[in-house]
Amino acid sequence: MSCTTSEKDMKEKLAKVLKENPSILTEAIEKHPAEFITALQNAAKNAQEAMAKNREADEKKQLEESFNNPLVAEIRSDEAILGPKDAIITLVEYSDFECPFCSRGNTTVNELMKKYQGKIRFVYKHLPLSFHEQAMISAQYFEAIRLQNNDKAFKFHDEVFANQGKLKEGTAFLDSAAKKVGADMTKLKKDLHSDAVKNRIAADVAEAGKFGMQGTPGFLLNGVPVRGAYPTEYFVSLIDELQKRGKIKI
Repeated sequence: MSCTTSEKDMKEKLAKVLKENPSILTEAIEKHPAEFITALQNAAKNAQEAMAKNREADEKKQLEESFNNPLVAEIRSDEAILGPKDAIITLVEYSDFECPFCSRGNTTVNELMKKYQGKIRFVYKHLPLSFHEQAMISAQYFEAIRLQNNDKAFKFHDEVFANQGKLKEGTAFLDSAAKKVGADMTKLKKDLHSDAVKNRIAADVAEAGKFGMQGTPGFLLNGVPVRGAYPTEYFVSLIDELQKRGKIKI
């Protein structure tokens, strides 16, 4: 028979030695710097791979939960909607007119509207971020125009995203865009700071927060959340998955 020391005991003894004599580790590193750096890089790589796998697993779990228990956005009777109101696919966006990623997201929305024409409806909602100076006032312009005409509101929406860089001009650009789409400027100015407009935006922001939309753009595709400006192909893959699961039929 032989007397053995458990791995736990060895680790405890080593930890004690290093704690009492940290210079041992320092000297070892100084004598073998290349080996130490390689070991550190390998450890970092392994940790990153493990974190990526855990993140992927978490995302798959969350996505599965979303398919089984989709989030339900409020679709109001006077909602700003593009496409058939009874479309089989519903894409809700929580957006910020000044956000560059929302401009990219708008391109994706347009591609999806074209690909699934007649089968998809797009609902535009607001999530103006506090650090974007022109985001809130732009949302107010959109809502004030929506009170006049849904189509004009979306034309204004497209005009702003097509010329997003001009938002630095503030209300001068917003007025120009509103006039270009044929908005009644007298009524617009009257409604711009109204409770109806402000309450609508506040309701959108609250709903986005309830769904964990902290940044922009944020989407709900038939209740499945997409947080960020993902490419069109990703949304198509979700629609394909919804079909496979029998949730929709296109």
